[in-house]
Amino acid sequence: MDGPAGTASRVIIDPAIETVTHLVIEPKHWLGVGRLVPLDLVDTTEGGLSLRCTVVEDLPPADRAGHHQFRVVVVARVKCVPGELLTITSLNTRGIPLTGSQLAERYAAIGDGFDAGDADVVCCQEVFTYWHLRLLVRRMRSFRQVSYWRAPFGPAGGLVTFSRRPVSGTAYRRFGRPPRAPGVPRRSRFQAWLKGALVTRLARPELCVINTHPVANYDGDWSEANRFYPLHRAQFAVLARVVNEAGPRAVVCGDFNLARESNLFGEFTAATGLADAFAGACPPTFRAEYLPPGAAPHCIDFILTAAEVKADSAGLVFAEKKEPLGYVSDHIGLRAQLSLTPRQ
Repeated sequence: MDGPAGTASRVIIDPAIETVTHLVIEPKHWLGVGRLVPLDLVDTTEGGLSLRCTVVEDLPPADRAGHHQFRVVVVARVKCVPGELLTITSLNTRGIPLTGSQLAERYAAIGDGFDAGDADVVCCQEVFTYWHLRLLVRRMRSFRQVSYWRAPFGPAGGLVTFSRRPVSGTAYRRFGRPPRAPGVPRRSRFQAWLKGALVTRLARPELCVINTHPVANYDGDWSEANRFYPLHRAQFAVLARVVNEAGPRAVVCGDFNLARESNLFGEFTAATGLADAFAGACPPTFRAEYLPPGAAPHCIDFILTAAEVKADSAGLVFAEKKEPLGYVSDHIGLRAQLSLTPRQ
């Protein structure tokens, strides 16, 4: 900037994505025409805002900028907040056995619930086919950004991330060929081959959202002696590399198929520095009603945050039955409000 630019008098909101896109900066003492400033050129500073441009040369006049298609909100003054806020949810969407599961009706209830909610980002697992995907997209119309990686029959790994915030990029990282694991069924080895992590980068705020769903452990035993342990150890090693490559502004969500109290979960969080949004207090997320008699339920779904992301609050979604359907999934969904450390 060449000097004090003036006063932020209005914000411009794109109603399609419910996101602030511009500020209107009025010159000091209200002399001259206000200028329309894209949010990408605005930085927060201690006690105010700064612009990465020259007002006169680089910015269009606010009254000729064509923002009649957007919603204008008049503000008395702009207050700086300590960090950017974002609400994220995660749910394994299918779960319940197909026979008599009322899958289309359950997906409609899930989509309607998210569309009526306040989440900015929704991470879904077990969206296995494009039919499943269409069911959700039709109900979640306020989520204009739908991220997934194309595979022959449906989203790769059954992973889809919906966002009300702008998305700058999407990638899919396969976990790779599963190692030898005596006693593991061929079906599980095939499923393990298809598993991976969906990496979605948000443009505003700058955040890497990692959606994942490692292979299922049908034994409920996460010790090193268990037959599924080699598969999980290999997959979480790859996931740890993905997380560390993402940097300090990242959040990892999904059905981990790994108990919170297992040694492997502790090793994974130690290797990545991720923090549990629930601080270890999340109840079991796989419903006891769908376990074999005598089996204990565990917390196997997580929202984990990296160094520059803090969970201000956390809670459950779709925890209760939705009549006449009953439970919409055999998993309970998770929700967290996140604050991001401001970038200097």
